[in-house]
Amino acid sequence: MNKSALKNDRGRLSIGSVGKKLFSDYSYMVSFILILAIAVSVNPNFFKWRNVTNIFVQSAPIGVIAMGMTMVICAGLIDISVGAQVAIISGFGIDLLNYTHNIWLMLLFCLAFGAFIGTFNGLLIAKGRMPAMIATLAVQTSCRAIVNHFGQGGPFTVANGISTEPYYEAYRLVAGGSVDVFGLKFPYPMLMFIVVALLFGLIMQRTRLGKHIYALGSNEVSARLSGVNVVRTKIAVFSITGLMCGFASWIYASRLMAVAAASAGNLFEMDAIAAVAIGGTAMSGGRGKIIGTFLGVIMFKIINNILVAAQVPTFLNGAISGAIIILAVLLQNVRGDKK
Repeated sequence: MNKSALKNDRGRLSIGSVGKKLFSDYSYMVSFILILAIAVSVNPNFFKWRNVTNIFVQSAPIGVIAMGMTMVICAGLIDISVGAQVAIISGFGIDLLNYTHNIWLMLLFCLAFGAFIGTFNGLLIAKGRMPAMIATLAVQTSCRAIVNHFGQGGPFTVANGISTEPYYEAYRLVAGGSVDVFGLKFPYPMLMFIVVALLFGLIMQRTRLGKHIYALGSNEVSARLSGVNVVRTKIAVFSITGLMCGFASWIYASRLMAVAAASAGNLFEMDAIAAVAIGGTAMSGGRGKIIGTFLGVIMFKIINNILVAAQVPTFLNGAISGAIIILAVLLQNVRGDKK
């Protein structure tokens, strides 16, 4: 083989390896475009502003939780208690709102309660050395049992003895209100989701905590030897995720002005994990992007909309979430084998 032919072969190999790396790193973009194409083919009105904003409003609670879940999974851990956290935080938050008539006190309570539960998860895992799956399963079971006990399996409802009650209308607008920008209505939950995603993107890419999270997920022993405070980092990711569960609870309860003790937040953990997985975050930890999770949340909601349009029973959503997680992890494993 002459030198020019060898040079061409090396060039082709180089281009091919770069292409594979680009696809591996940005596969979530390819998936997003593909799902958009399917959505448009099913619903020609898909890109109408009202439909777009509805997707964001529906995605906001899961999206906020998924930001925290991205941190947890990037650290090589897992949290399956987020759905039960939303149930107990939103339920007790509504009780507090009915007592104080102050939506901002409710927000502070939800954030504080969520941070407390998340920190408790982190302490069990970092200090108690419990496997993350077992610790968060125990917390999930406990939270669900407590909220069912106090709610008797029924709903926690925002009281509305007088239809013009100021706090009632103010809280309803948390999920139902919007702001006009150049003639377009941007719902508050949409803006909240976008702001939270931008904030988490900065944390993961520009702060020491973000670097420590990636290092922990890549190799805990190496991270410890490199000076990373592993215990503090683990507690931090669960505390932040709990904080996001509190914020999501505040938005979630506002949508219907009531939450059912037995079913509130049901399968939220599956939805959040599925969004993180299809967003390209490695389930083994050490790799992931907030923009991937952001698009993953939107993709997951678009898939749900497609299934509704196709008249797929809603009871199958859990099975579909599980299938998405399996497919995403299998694709990650295939990409890992090819590297």
